[in-house]
Amino acid sequence: MSDIYSKYKDKLSFSVLEEIKANVSEKVTDEKLTRILDAVVAEYNKSKVDAGESVGIISAESIGEPGTQMTLNTFHFAGVAEMNVTVGLPRIIEILDGRKTIKTPMMEIYLNAPYNQGQGVKELAKRIKETSLNEFLKELEMDIGSMALEIIFDAAKLEEYELSVGKIAKILAKSLKQSTLKEGENSLTIKLGAKSATLSNLYKLKEKIKGVHVSGIKGITQVLPIKKETEYMIMTAGSNLKEIFKKTWCDTSRTTSNDVYQIQTLLGVEAARQSIVNEVYKVIESQGLNVDIRHIMLVADTMCASGEVKGITRYGVVSQKSSVLARASFETPIKHLVGASLVGEIDKLDSVIENVMLNQMIPVGTGLPKLVRSG
Repeated sequence: MSDIYSKYKDKLSFSVLEEIKANVSEKVTDEKLTRILDAVVAEYNKSKVDAGESVGIISAESIGEPGTQMTLNTFHFAGVAEMNVTVGLPRIIEILDGRKTIKTPMMEIYLNAPYNQGQGVKELAKRIKETSLNEFLKELEMDIGSMALEIIFDAAKLEEYELSVGKIAKILAKSLKQSTLKEGENSLTIKLGAKSATLSNLYKLKEKIKGVHVSGIKGITQVLPIKKETEYMIMTAGSNLKEIFKKTWCDTSRTTSNDVYQIQTLLGVEAARQSIVNEVYKVIESQGLNVDIRHIMLVADTMCASGEVKGITRYGVVSQKSSVLARASFETPIKHLVGASLVGEIDKLDSVIENVMLNQMIPVGTGLPKLVRSG
């Protein structure tokens, strides 16, 4: 049987052959397997793009036309006011522009057993949410006479997050190097050092310590445990894949973020490319539109061709075009034309845009072959 598959190595791609192997029974006869492979080859060749096909223009039309039907709203997740998700046209623009800072970063965290069956998932979600000192305060008093702050903690809240006054004191000690900390049963006194003991500094300290990060993972501002089909998972507002991947309870093979650049930094450009495809397709599908995934894949390939994610902007993909006229056709034409003139840049007119600008035959379709008359 392996001999039969080897005959088709040049006719079918590796992934297609592997899929056939996975789905065809081992008991199949050689004759039947050959017929199956021949049928797949015929279908495979039929689905190939013809030489000279304007795939870029077709992809642009196929995404652009349904894109005009997209909404501009923001989706509120499961009725939780703090968890908004950018959808529709703003999200598509965000992805294709290659923006490093996105409006609503979020993660889908898949869990290992026993958490994926719902056991302790709420407590786990609570532990990963970024929590500042302000949430544990019962009282915060200023003693102007001794230039000190007295913090009284909510004991129940500390117990809920498995924290102690000692742990919080260690965290505060790192950022308050010129102050003295004194621990009580459910309280902590911070006294300013002699050099910084002013009323202004005491007020600044009071505001500063409220925002000190004491629990959870930085960047995750909201968590929502949900049941997806047969298992439990955690949706988050905010994204920090690097820290989440360090947790043993996290299923790293499926956990993902909608922040393409974070994925690129952690997992590489191929993962980022797949993320672009997934994110764009998700938006289009949620709007009830139908776009062939191959058009989206072409856009993702263009964005990642240089080895890192670049947006379809004059600073990204467009800046890498070899043609001066193609760069000038997008934005800031005078800048490109003057710059090219100064260095004596040559445009070989290999692509579509520059030939359209000069009213020449474009090198696609019937314009691709050139006839040479001999004699």
